[in-house]
Amino acid sequence: MAKKKKEKYIVYSTNPGYQEDEEFEDEETLQPSEQDLRVSIDRKQRKGKAVTLVTGFVGSDDDLKDLGKEIKSKCGVGGSAKDGEIIIQGEVREKVVEILLSKGYKAKKTGGN
Repeated sequence: MAKKKKEKYIVYSTNPGYQEDEEFEDEETLQPSEQDLRVSIDRKQRKGKAVTLVTGFVGSDDDLKDLGKEIKSKCGVGGSAKDGEIIIQGEVREKVVEILLSKGYKAKKTGGN
């Protein structure tokens, strides 16, 4: 797997005292025991098809994608991980909560049922 290059942004300012930051830092990933994840079933804007949403992840996109990939492989389904959410196809909320708890995350079911 190829490593991603950090993009360099050019910022223009008319402020004479403006100083550009050296690098943009990624958000640091919290330990699993410090994460407070919520697992819910969602059908909105998906033509009635259910997906399992994992929200509340605090950390880098790479760590989010790695966790999403592991959950998808253990559930045997597809999905995606972006914008701080992991989307798993189908209603597999109980299985996702079990996987997260076994990895040391604090996870709760939300949304009833």
